Amino acid sequence: MAPHGEKMNATAEEQVQMLDVREEKDSQGDLLPSPVSAPSPRTGAGSNGNKPKISAAMIIPVWIVLSSAVIIYNNYLYNTLEFRFPVFLVTWHLTFAAIGTRVLQRTTHLVDGARDVNMSKDMFLRSILPIGLLFSGSLILSNTAYLYLSVAYIQMLKAFTPVAILLISWTFRIQEPSKRLAVIVFMISSGVALASHGELRFNLIGFLTQAAAVAFEASRLVMIQILLHGLKMDPLVSLHYYAPVCALINLAVLPFTEGLAPFYEVLRIGPLILLSNALVAFLLNIAAVFLVGAGSGLVLTLAGVFKDILLITGSVLIFGAQITPLQVLGYSVALVGLVLYKTAGSK
Repeated sequence: MAPHGEKMNATAEEQVQMLDVREEKDSQGDLLPSPVSAPSPRTGAGSNGNKPKISAAMIIPVWIVLSSAVIIYNNYLYNTLEFRFPVFLVTWHLTFAAIGTRVLQRTTHLVDGARDVNMSKDMFLRSILPIGLLFSGSLILSNTAYLYLSVAYIQMLKAFTPVAILLISWTFRIQEPSKRLAVIVFMISSGVALASHGELRFNLIGFLTQAAAVAFEASRLVMIQILLHGLKMDPLVSLHYYAPVCALINLAVLPFTEGLAPFYEVLRIGPLILLSNALVAFLLNIAAVFLVGAGSGLVLTLAGVFKDILLITGSVLIFGAQITPLQVLGYSVALVGLVLYKTAGSK
């Protein structure tokens, strides 16, 4: 969720990334099989045809605004209001999402895709639960990183996620390496390394935390491909199943990490802050349902790049984050590698 420090953003944002990977696989057989569950414009998702269509020109700006708002709002909570309880905030977002998807299921067609998922006990234990564990780890770690690192630097580190997916896939022989992908991996890795070297407020704990978050998230995306065998779930349907599982996992972790302190702090910042914060994150996931079917993978990749550039700029203007010319150069190299990764697979 990028702060839940970043995330309920994760569900929405990674659906875009997963759509990119699936389309690359379609166009070139040696690429990573889709680690995603978002339905493509070609395949649809059963009863999702009842959903109204929104043009890319309308939904992409909405998605960019909401995605950026989630990250900036969470960073504001953590570092300006000093509500430094990422496990609690993630748990609250997931609880809100679990309730919200069920309300939508009963009042709209937005979660009709859940009817197409045959959720057996065996599937839950073998697939949903282990993926939920990885999702919880990713959310907690990615949000914790915002306590140590700037929004700008975290966005730069997140550019390494496609590389992590490929490295895991190569390690477990899900796909074979290619020279072209190796060059792109080197380009993205070099760009992220340059950005890290140029970071003025580098914090080792924050860096390792975000690196672990990337590893958890990449593992989750690969596990979706392995365990769910191409099952189609859009962002809200995924949230419908994963949010309750992850909320319970996080709730079990909460007493051992943050205890009762966040509950007292809620009284200080006010419940309306938390309610509006969770609502913005939930609206992002609704926007993502329309986003994944609104444009090609390349269009969505470029929209994500534009969003990240805006976030970095906003981090500098709003929170006074400092970025160096070396970071600009490194992040530019990483973004070029990311776009090449998409365009090469689309040829």
